[in-house]
Amino acid sequence: MTQAVSKHIWYDMMTPDPKGAGKFYAKVVGWKLEDARMPGMAYSILNANGVPVGGLMQTPKGEEGMQVPPRWHGHIHVPDVDEYARRARAAGGTINREPSDIPGIGRFAVISDPQGASVILFKPNSTEPQKQVPADTAGHIGWHELHSSDAASAWKFYQGLLGWTTSRELDMGQFGVYRVFATGGADAGGMMGKMPDTPRSHWLYYINVDTIDAAASRVEKAGGKVIMGPHQVPTGHWIVQCTDPQGAMFALLSLKR
Repeated sequence: MTQAVSKHIWYDMMTPDPKGAGKFYAKVVGWKLEDARMPGMAYSILNANGVPVGGLMQTPKGEEGMQVPPRWHGHIHVPDVDEYARRARAAGGTINREPSDIPGIGRFAVISDPQGASVILFKPNSTEPQKQVPADTAGHIGWHELHSSDAASAWKFYQGLLGWTTSRELDMGQFGVYRVFATGGADAGGMMGKMPDTPRSHWLYYINVDTIDAAASRVEKAGGKVIMGPHQVPTGHWIVQCTDPQGAMFALLSLKR
């Protein structure tokens, strides 16, 4: 099979309180929820100005007491889920959920990279191209950031598996090197070493907002927490990192303070 360049196309979260989480994100980033009407499970589609960007679902029964915190998962489009899952395992990754079908939707597998950060490999049934929006469109994911216990090794894993390329590297001093990566020629995110007090490697997803200060205020008023920022990054964007009321970590991104 020839190597294909793959990219994030969907984002969802399992949470013990999807209704509460939905209300929170509606207030903070303006998402509107729509029942996906999926047989056998409750799944809410998150829409940004009519364009679906992700979903929310209930933490499955039996997992509530496993101390697995709610967290966002990115879905990465691949041409063959089974083959890429095998490649991931061969490259030192872990298959957390073997390839499975979502009737009428597509096929997926949940994997972790060698450092433990998890993502979802996904191939939708539909062959219609995903609607494209400008990079900074409010309500859409504008940046994908990996915080890893071994960022150099993690990069080798994703580059080899998914065909991502290095756009540039930024020296962050005591925090090491920040690698900006591209998918299909466009900058898509960055990889860096995680902070010492961060318990595990993880992906962090940045949601575009109109202005960062107003959005940060909405986070606090809606019951979330701003844990870092606002501060400006080399691209000129302003960012904050946050947790929602259920404890899931996310970030906000804007060109305007």
